[in-house]
Amino acid sequence: MTPNYYLPPKRGRDGRPTRERISTAALQLFAEKGFDGTSVRDIARAAGIAEGALYRHFPSKEALARSLFLDGYARLAADIGGLCAAVPGFPGRVAALVGHFCRMFDEEPTLFGFLLLNQHDHLRFVDRDDDAGNVVSALERVFAEAVAAGEIPPQDVALATALALGTVVQPAVFHLYGRLEGKLAGHAETIAAAVLRVVGVDASASGPPPAKTPLSARRPRVRSAVT
Repeated sequence: MTPNYYLPPKRGRDGRPTRERISTAALQLFAEKGFDGTSVRDIARAAGIAEGALYRHFPSKEALARSLFLDGYARLAADIGGLCAAVPGFPGRVAALVGHFCRMFDEEPTLFGFLLLNQHDHLRFVDRDDDAGNVVSALERVFAEAVAAGEIPPQDVALATALALGTVVQPAVFHLYGRLEGKLAGHAETIAAAVLRVVGVDASASGPPPAKTPLSARRPRVRSAVT
């Protein structure tokens, strides 16, 4: 059965609803037909507007796709900041963040799939030092603060962020391609525990990681054979 992308026209002086209709139609079509397989005419028709009206909001299909990505990506970064401000402690924050991403994937698979599969085309347009709009920068701050607070062992924060992102993103990619069944939120606890292990935290323990015992203190004492 062919999905019904074609929405009834909606006219008005306020351009915001029209822009939202264009964005919604574009996301649906990009998910079904791919970016290259979708034309501006397809998007305009699906949004219930004339093709010329679309260009009053976006100068090109590429600009529309970039706007969709940057808006969705900034929303995720803002969510990270909000959750970390509300939840204390590194393990709790990891659980909250992973749970949020998994629920978002389940509730908005079209948007989340678009962000995952198109990130390499648009990330170069994101300010890499903007915690409020850049997911990676926001997460790096989470890990840097955890290191500074002694909640996780000292380590390369950029590498820790990359490993953690891979731990969360790859199950979502598997789900997109039908290799992982069920709701992604059903795997959130396992994914969160894996993120903690990646950065050297025992998921079953609470509080900061214990200090490492020096090698000299771990060497067994050997009794002398001479009496």
